[in-house]
Amino acid sequence: MTPSELLLEGVELMLFGLGSVFVFLVLLIACIRLMSFVIGRFDSVPTAQLASSEPAVAEVDADLITAIQTAIHQHRARRG
Repeated sequence: MTPSELLLEGVELMLFGLGSVFVFLVLLIACIRLMSFVIGRFDSVPTAQLASSEPAVAEVDADLITAIQTAIHQHRARRG
């Protein structure tokens, strides 16, 4: 084989490899979008309701707050 034939064969192999990777990525994106559509279609709770709901607030008793404040005060006193 001459060097020019080797170069053309290398370019052909490179284009085949790049093309196959491109096709794979396009198929991967299509599958992900299809799964997203299917999951969104059969989802039991619409996303609009999830976004509008208020976050749950945990009730903390006064003893716990006092213990946390004491621990913070002791930590800051040790650090100086």
